[in-house]
Order: sequence, then C-alpha cells, then structure tokens
Amino acid sequence: MIKRIQNSSIRTRMVLLFFTTTLLILIINIFMYINVNGMVNQLDEVYLSNISLNRLADTLTGIQTSMTDYLNTRSSDAIEEYYRQTQNYTELISKLNDQTMNNELKMMEKKVRHMSENYLELTDQTIDAKRGGNVEKYKVRYEGASELYGYIRTYIYSLNNEQFRSNANSYQLLSVSLHYIELVNCIVLVLVGICNVVLTMILVSTMTKPLQKLAGTADQVAQGNLDVELLPVVSGDEIGVVSKAFNQMIVSIRQYIRRLTESMEKERAMKERELMMETHLKDAQIKYLQAQINPHFLFNTLNAGAQLAMMEGAERTYRYVQKVADFFRYNVKKNNDTVTLREEIALVDTYIYILNVRFAGDIHFCKKIDESLLGLQVPSMILQPIVENSVNYGIRNIDWEGEIVLSVYREDDFACVSVKDNGIGISQEKIDKIMSSELRAADLSKDSNGIGLDNVIGRLRLFLDEKDVISILSDGENQGTEVIIYIPMTEGEYEDV
Repeated sequence: MIKRIQNSSIRTRMVLLFFTTTLLILIINIFMYINVNGMVNQLDEVYLSNISLNRLADTLTGIQTSMTDYLNTRSSDAIEEYYRQTQNYTELISKLNDQTMNNELKMMEKKVRHMSENYLELTDQTIDAKRGGNVEKYKVRYEGASELYGYIRTYIYSLNNEQFRSNANSYQLLSVSLHYIELVNCIVLVLVGICNVVLTMILVSTMTKPLQKLAGTADQVAQGNLDVELLPVVSGDEIGVVSKAFNQMIVSIRQYIRRLTESMEKERAMKERELMMETHLKDAQIKYLQAQINPHFLFNTLNAGAQLAMMEGAERTYRYVQKVADFFRYNVKKNNDTVTLREEIALVDTYIYILNVRFAGDIHFCKKIDESLLGLQVPSMILQPIVENSVNYGIRNIDWEGEIVLSVYREDDFACVSVKDNGIGISQEKIDKIMSSELRAADLSKDSNGIGLDNVIGRLRLFLDEKDVISILSDGENQGTEVIIYIPMTEGEYEDV
C-alpha cells in the first residue's frame, strides 16, 4: 500500500492528503455541532417552564384587572381586554398537567389548572351579573373570584420557585457537559491539525529532496560540467519521470557533443563554401539587375539629337550630344560599381537636361540638398530610374505645370533621398504591387529605360541588406507621388563638403 502511494502522482498524493484531513475535520465538526446544538436546545428548555409560569401569572393579573375595570366603568375597552386576556389564559392553562402523577410539581400544575378553570367560571358569572344589573350577585361572584385569584397567584409563585430550583440544577449539569464537549472537541481538532502538519511535512519532504538533487545537478550541468553522476530514480511520480528524462538528456548531450566534435572540421569547411557561394550569388544578382537597360531609350535620345542638329546651330547640338555621351558613359563606367550620392545627382541633372531638350523645357526640376550627405555610397543608377518614373507616369500629359523636387536630408539615423512630383499620383494597389515585386516589365511604357522601381528596390535591399529601404507615398488621384529612399548611416560614413 505504501509503495503504491509512493509511485502515485504528486497530484494524487496531495488530493488524498487533503481529502483525508478535510473529511476528518468535517466529521469532527459535525459531531461537535450536533452535540453543542443539542445542549443549547436543552439549555433553552430549562427555563422555558419558568417563562410560561410568568406569562401565566401576568395573564391572570390582566384578567383580574380588566374585570375590575369593567365593573367600575362598564367600558367597551375593558370588556374587550377581559375577553382577550381570558382567551390567552385559557390557552396557557391548557398546556398544564391534568393527570395524576407521582410528581409534586406536576400535581401543583394540576391544582393550578383546576383552580384557574373555576376562576374563569366565576369571572364570567361576575361579568354576566354586572351586565344583568344584579348588583348583589356580581359582588358575591367578584369576591369569590378575587379570593380564588389570590390562591392561584400563590400556587403559581410556589410552582415557579420549585421549577426554578429544579431548572438551576439541570442548567448546571448541562453547562458542565457543554464545557466538557467543547474541551474534547478542541483537543481532537488540535491532534488532527498536528497530524495534518506532520503528514504535509512528510509529503513535502518526499518531493523536495529529489528536487534539490535535481536542481544541484542541473546547476552543475549549466556551468558546463557534463561528467555529473546520473540521478537515482526512486519513485514513479512526476519527479521520477523528470529525473529519468534529465538523465536521458545528459546522456544525449554527451553523445551529441562527441558527434559534434568529430564533425566540426567538416562542417566548418562546408560553412566556408556556403558563405563563398552566397557572396558570389549576391554579386551576380546585383550585376544582373544593373544590366537591364533597354536600348530603346538610346535610340530615341540619338534621334532627338539628330533632329536638333537639323533645326539649329552646331553649338547647342554639341552640348546636347556631349550630355548624351556623358549619360551613357556613366552607365558603362559605373555599371559594376558603387557611387556617391553626388555622382547620382549629377547623372539626374544630365538626364533632366536631355529631357528638356527633347521636350522643349517642359520639365521643371529643383533640388534641396544637404551637402554633408553627398559622400554616402549607394548602388549606381538608383535615382535616375525614379526620376524617369516621375516623368513618364507622373507629370507627362498633365494639364498643369509639372514639377519634380529632389531632396536629400537627414532623419534620425538615416539619410533620406526624396523624389517628389505633382503629377497624377498612383493608386495604393499599384504601390502594393511595386513593393511586393509583382509589377514586371510588361507594366513599363515603351519610353522607359527598363530599370524600374522593382529593379531599384531589389538592388537597394541587396546592397544595404535591409528590407525597408524605400517607401512610396501618394494621397490619391492628381495629388502627386513621393518616393523616399532610406540609407542607414554610421559615424564617419559620409564626407563633409
């Protein structure tokens, strides 16, 4: 039985202990309640007879008083009071003993009852005589009733005294018995409490000792000592299960460390090869993204230069062609390099000049530049595609004067590059497509150079190794669009100009 309890779960043992002690305390309390309640009821009954006799005497006096008042005044209040007191007195004497018994108190009760019945007959006759106007008769009946009233009062007083003596002895005996029961119950409750504490300490001890050993061993393992002795498993409860699992964990860790030590060199070599492959892949992705230039833009630009040469003198043509050459020279030279913001902005200036020549100066372009940030390193060809999008999809074919604003400023730990136009705006659905790389080459116009926002976002994420590198903002139709690039900065990363 003990072994079965020892192998039972902690919850079962605690529930069993709680149930046993609670049941024992409940039984003791019920036994104490029944005994004490019985004693209290007996104590209440001890003086009940005295209370009844006092009420009997008071009611008898009420009858005599109300009868006398009626004889003197003949008032309706007096006769009503007389009948009420008579009814109460009749109910009280009906509860008195009417049997012949070998008990002095019971015999006195019988005499009081018989005299009271005679008294009530005399009082009724007195009242009737008064109502009939028979003065002589009601006086005789009144004197007889008054004399009998005195005898009854004397008997009630004597009976009350005898009852009080008898009740006092009973009360003393019951009081002693009640104190004895209370003392016994208190002793039993104290013993049950002591047993409960002892059993609880035993149960807690059986749980805490294995836990202390487990905690000590776990602390050694946490400090790196895996050569600890395995824990003894002496019970089948939750602590035994945890101890067994802990032992198995230590064995598994030892085996794992041994296997890890044997394969460490091989894994290190594999890791180095993996890093090299990842580096080459990242570089290839950047080069692939930068290589996506549509030659259609080049043809349109050269055609515009040829048309300009036909329309005006050679000086402006020379400048235009020179700008075009600078633009494509930048693309060829910087295709595989990182550049500074200064160079990217210079390319945008060149691009805007070429467009203004092509479109007769319709593009209004202004800059707000924090010169201290122009030394930041960025991938090449990230600003020109954004400006190109503002031209093609923002301000071209609008009915008001189009404007593009390029801003470079500092915000917290970021250098921000903003390209904002006052064009037709862009829907949130299309912004979501661009940010999730769902907008592909099929969505580009024929005048695009092929490097769209998807390309810029991809190269920036690879270069900066960040996901949130760009945001696209538009308040709705005809409210313009703003594209902001966020470049993380560290101290000393940029040049002061």
